[in-house]
Amino acid sequence: MKKDDLPKKLAVFPLSNFIIFPKTSVPLNIFEPRYIDMINDSMKTNKLIGIIQPKISKENIYDFSPPLHQIGCMGKITTFKETEDSRFIIELKGIIRFEVIKEIQSNKKYRECEINFSNFFEDLENKKEDIKFSDLELIFKDLKSLFEKRGFIINWKALEKQSLDETINALAMASPFTIEEKQILLEAKSLANRKTKISEILTTYSFDQYNNTTIQ
Repeated sequence: MKKDDLPKKLAVFPLSNFIIFPKTSVPLNIFEPRYIDMINDSMKTNKLIGIIQPKISKENIYDFSPPLHQIGCMGKITTFKETEDSRFIIELKGIIRFEVIKEIQSNKKYRECEINFSNFFEDLENKKEDIKFSDLELIFKDLKSLFEKRGFIINWKALEKQSLDETINALAMASPFTIEEKQILLEAKSLANRKTKISEILTTYSFDQYNNTTIQ
């Protein structure tokens, strides 16, 4: 996608404890009526939606429209399937991160925002950053320990066959980190920055606290 093709406004899908990065793909199961409407409208136009984390607190935990974080990621619907019980199964590919300027008031059931991409144009480029897997061995070791203690199963061999940015982003997306920690990773400007942030977050975890975690 080119800069000139980027939209000025975007339908946004607030998903708690979930992030998507540019150049990564995720499956989504859509069943709420307002988001069925959103996907229907998107499929008729540019197939673009924004994934953004809501700011959840004790005060607004039951709020139908909680405040949103400033930074999210726009994705393009690459596959679409309707199930017999009227759900949508879609695959969403991350394109570029965005900053919310303001929310747009409308009579639609879902939320729309005026957005700005100017801080994240690098997401559209295909340049490779100079980080080697050998640089990441300790991070991967600690992440692997954390994932396994939490009952997560990761196919590490398959991950290492991907490009480095895909691997780091996939691990950041799937990690058992908090909402705030995932948001920090999403907002990290570069891949090297994201690698450093993962390392910093991991140092705050005491792995012993997960020893008694039951695998679901």
